Amino acid sequence: MFFVNGLTQYAALWTTYRDALIARQFRVATFDLLGQGDTDKPSLFIRQDDQVAALHLLINQLGDGPVFLSGISFGGLIALRYAIAHGDKLAGLVPMSCFAELSPQLLLIGNAMRIGLILGGTSYLQDLLLPMNLSDNWLRPLVKNLDAVKRQGWLVNDVYALQNLMESFLDFEPLTPQLSAIRIPTMILKGEFDFLTPRALHETLRVHIPDSALVIIPRAFHAFTLEKWH
Repeated sequence: MFFVNGLTQYAALWTTYRDALIARQFRVATFDLLGQGDTDKPSLFIRQDDQVAALHLLINQLGDGPVFLSGISFGGLIALRYAIAHGDKLAGLVPMSCFAELSPQLLLIGNAMRIGLILGGTSYLQDLLLPMNLSDNWLRPLVKNLDAVKRQGWLVNDVYALQNLMESFLDFEPLTPQLSAIRIPTMILKGEFDFLTPRALHETLRVHIPDSALVIIPRAFHAFTLEKWH
């Protein structure tokens, strides 16, 4: 089982899921995308194809056993791209809180976040993302300690690398026409209250991936893996 991070995340955030799956006899791999966490942070442009190539190298290290691939948000997009290009390597796919095309709303939000990152740095981006990604119930007891919650993400995510990742969408072409190439069983997960990637974007995945089902996570927002983990 491979887990792929979302923007500003890092591999350790999958620890609870990794341990639960290992207890059920799964082999689990977590890693940081190029430009995030503990991986290299190239100073120049990081293409989405580069992320897919790095993932392909890692999956090849597992040998010939069945591989299940799961990714959330930006990581879900990379997982989709991998399944389109290398679906023969996978036994199953779980894209979460992700998309195959940029709706006008998502495009405008993404542009605003990129400008906010450039002007305000990583801390500003985290300040913006936390209330957009998580519920009041999760945030309420942590409001006074959010600086501590954000600290690890601030330490391991370089502002220029994050900017490079976000700029990989400047010439983004919709993946929708290619989704039918994904022939493996696919479970699409979406938070009930996720407004960053609304249901219409997930329905696009469900309609165009032949062997797929859409599962709505009750009372969950965009980053529901973080909320359920805590």
